[in-house]
Amino acid sequence: MTRPLVTLTVLRTERLTSHLVRVHLGDPGFDDFVANGYTDAYVKLVFGTDAEPVLRTYTVRRVDDEKREVAIDFVVHGDEGVAGPWARAAQPGQSLRLRGPGGAYAPRADADWHLMAGDESAIPAIGAALEALPASAVAKVFVEVDGPDGELDLPSAADVEVTWVHRGAAADEVGDDRAGDNAPLVAAVRQAPWLPGQPHVFVHGEANAVMHGLRGYIRKERGVSAEWASISGYWRRGRTEEGFRVWKSDLAKTEG
Repeated sequence: MTRPLVTLTVLRTERLTSHLVRVHLGDPGFDDFVANGYTDAYVKLVFGTDAEPVLRTYTVRRVDDEKREVAIDFVVHGDEGVAGPWARAAQPGQSLRLRGPGGAYAPRADADWHLMAGDESAIPAIGAALEALPASAVAKVFVEVDGPDGELDLPSAADVEVTWVHRGAAADEVGDDRAGDNAPLVAAVRQAPWLPGQPHVFVHGEANAVMHGLRGYIRKERGVSAEWASISGYWRRGRTEEGFRVWKSDLAKTEG
């Protein structure tokens, strides 16, 4: 089912890190945006013309009903891509069309502990999940960024241990020795102590690192069933989102 098209207006932007920009959006379409309760709530941003729309998928970082704002974080690497350069140059009053939100994950209250891992693209969902955790929850978090200037505060009332993993450059610029199965994130998660009890796992980010490097470890080696694990790629090195959609579709057919 196609979700309705919502038009929001840029209220302001803020630079969170060297490569992460938050855009705050509001009326006229705030009342048409219906939050779904998931912490990985995602929307399809519509760029280009009606005749030739370009869609890009982004996670909603926060919905503030009191301020009537929707916040979306964008990874920005120079002039690369469509959405990142738009976010970097966005000015108050500009319009942005989107469809959504969709989503499937929110941290389960009946988990003994939570494992969250990803790269910059997963920071919004991880941040939203950590804010949703109660004080009684326990979480181990692993986030891969280019370097120290990619780190930021991830507030939570829970008992959270955050490990920042540095790859040394942008995710699409490092060599194969620091990507995919060799991504520092993969080694960090695999080498970390595994807590007792039932974990709820959220692992998202670059597809090869997530699907090849970590999914087998979580599902097979650690025995976490599908109902307790949200594991998926948000993007893939060397592919546009259009190409990534084709790759995911082909992968699903092969696995199905």
